[in-house]
Amino acid sequence: MPNERRRTKYDIYADIIEVIAKKGLCSLTRISYGANMPVDRAKKTLHFLVSHGFVRETILGDRKKYRATKWGLEYLETFKRVRKFFAALEE
Repeated sequence: MPNERRRTKYDIYADIIEVIAKKGLCSLTRISYGANMPVDRAKKTLHFLVSHGFVRETILGDRKKYRATKWGLEYLETFKRVRKFFAALEE
């Protein structure tokens, strides 16, 4: 598959935020499955996104849930626009 490429960290950030945005309030496991990555890596990346304000962590009962912030949604939209721009350049 020659068109397959590795995801950059920015692709992964966008994938995680997109999963959260679609579901609303997500658990770590749901995010991990949705972003197609192992739970331990998803946890580290989520910690980064929470610490930089892209995702908010909420505790419901004894479980952590995650929700995209306004800034996270803005990142996702900007990332999609830039990706579309570069795809047009490659044609």
